[in-house]
Amino acid sequence: MAELDPLAEELSCSICLELFRVPVTTPCGHNFCASCLDETWAVQGSPYRCPQCRAVYETRPQLNKNTVLCTVVEKFLSAEQARAVSVDCWTPPARSADPSAAEQVACDHCLKAAAAKTCLVCMASFCQEHLQPHLDSPVFQDHPLQPPIRDLLHRKCSQHNRLREFFCPEHGECICHICLVEHKACSPAPLSQASTDLETKLKQKLAIVYSQINGASKALEDVRARQQDVREAANRKIDEIRQEYMEIKALVEASEASSTRKIKEEEKRVSYKFDHIFQVLLKKKSEIQTLKEEIEVALSKGDEFEFLEKASKLQGISTKPVYVPKVELNHELIKGVYQGTIDFKKELKRHVSQSQEKRPEDSTSPGDPGEPVPPSTYKLPRPVRKAPKEEKKAKRPTPAPSLPSKPPTFKEPEQADPEAKGAVSQQTAAVKAKTLEAFLAMTRPQLLEYATKVILDFNTAHNKVALSENYTTASVAETPQNYRPHPQRFTYCSQVLGLHCYKRGVHYWEVELQKSNFCGVGICYGTMERQGPESRLGRNSASWCVEWFNTKISAWHNNVEKTLPLTKATRVGVLLNCEYGFVIFFAVSDKIHLLYKYRVDFTEAVYPAFWVFSAGATLSVCFSK
Repeated sequence: MAELDPLAEELSCSICLELFRVPVTTPCGHNFCASCLDETWAVQGSPYRCPQCRAVYETRPQLNKNTVLCTVVEKFLSAEQARAVSVDCWTPPARSADPSAAEQVACDHCLKAAAAKTCLVCMASFCQEHLQPHLDSPVFQDHPLQPPIRDLLHRKCSQHNRLREFFCPEHGECICHICLVEHKACSPAPLSQASTDLETKLKQKLAIVYSQINGASKALEDVRARQQDVREAANRKIDEIRQEYMEIKALVEASEASSTRKIKEEEKRVSYKFDHIFQVLLKKKSEIQTLKEEIEVALSKGDEFEFLEKASKLQGISTKPVYVPKVELNHELIKGVYQGTIDFKKELKRHVSQSQEKRPEDSTSPGDPGEPVPPSTYKLPRPVRKAPKEEKKAKRPTPAPSLPSKPPTFKEPEQADPEAKGAVSQQTAAVKAKTLEAFLAMTRPQLLEYATKVILDFNTAHNKVALSENYTTASVAETPQNYRPHPQRFTYCSQVLGLHCYKRGVHYWEVELQKSNFCGVGICYGTMERQGPESRLGRNSASWCVEWFNTKISAWHNNVEKTLPLTKATRVGVLLNCEYGFVIFFAVSDKIHLLYKYRVDFTEAVYPAFWVFSAGATLSVCFSK
């Protein structure tokens, strides 16, 4: 009969948590006890709301008794009684003897000895000696004897002064044979029979009570267990929200760093031009100063012949007035960066205000009218990450005038011959090679001019990869992380990607290796596999990396290995040039030296990629110079 337990929940009122008593149905289809709903709506007042689904009624609905549900509840109670009576493991207690028999009753004849029996005809109690006539004389044969009864007057009918020999169940009282006339519409029964019937019914009710007590105990345990489940679920959700807000903070910091970097790049570009103008003006001033001194020397010559020769030569030297070209910041760029920051702030404020302006009725529990829901159960909208509008990019400052800031473009004629096309390709290749050589010759301070803040993407991290330090450090976790499933998450190799991808421009970042024996640093396309052996960095055509495997250092791409010389450096620099199509890996110590370089015509956006394998292996993205 265990199947009756779920049925009991369906037949229970959600207000009083007991079986329905005169159930009524609301227009929205939910059932409640009539008295419970009346009390709730009397306290609540207009407008009236359904305690379960929160449906609103401007006027109080007319409710009717649900007769079908009443019948179901009655049948359920009958089944519960049968279930309780049929329980074999529980035995109801036996009814004890008449409590008055256990007490000493004095003999009404001698008033000394204890009574042995009570005669219901004589209405007196007798000891064994004075009871003997009732046992020997035929005159007393029709006198019924019972165990000693203390209060005989209580057994008499106060109205007719007769012995009460019957029990009326309708009125719940004992009556005499004269009272039967007044109770002819009832169904009285002899005391013995009524006592037996009520004893049986009480035993059945006691069995039901025992069953209900067990059910209440199980319900208490279930409530505590469900409460614990709710607490754990809320804590898990709080952890997830905390992770999401950490990611939001990382995005805000990355956006701030990007905007700041653009302004600094523009300032450096203009400052470089001013430096060039300053050098030109300095040279011009020096030349004019030299000419002035030579003219003064010529004017001091006494010899007319020598003066004429010198003056004629100086007269032919022309000088021009000093001209300072107009150089200023790209205000359109600065305005665009600032406007992007303002738009980002407005978007964030809009989402925050939307979450705070929820209607009060949306925050009430379906089961408890008027009781607020804890804030942890609100479903806050996830911030919409809008891609920033493309802005007009200024040329990145270059360390040397020979380094172009944009890849060269060559317009081919519509009907160009193969030799012309080949010449253009050779020219493009020459420019790319020159640019690569220029970057290889840079010092570390020059490379840091292209520094990019790399944040690790929580949604790509393998379950064995632990992220820390605001998503800038990756290490091998001692226990698997309970990351939620995500289509971009690595499931085979313990790897993680950067949060942002790069499609154009020059980007440089450095990675500190705390234990460089089983780890890797590289780049990959966003379409790289996330499952299977082919998802490992360098083992496919969509990734390039430098890997430390035990004591060997190797460069990997498309499952081809190139063994590299050993290095004691614990920091790796990665320079990515999207326009000119190359990535360079540097070993960074007191000085930097080349580990390996790849020339790639990138066809997709590129992500920073990291691999950690052995216990203790830790990679930290560095931002400080």
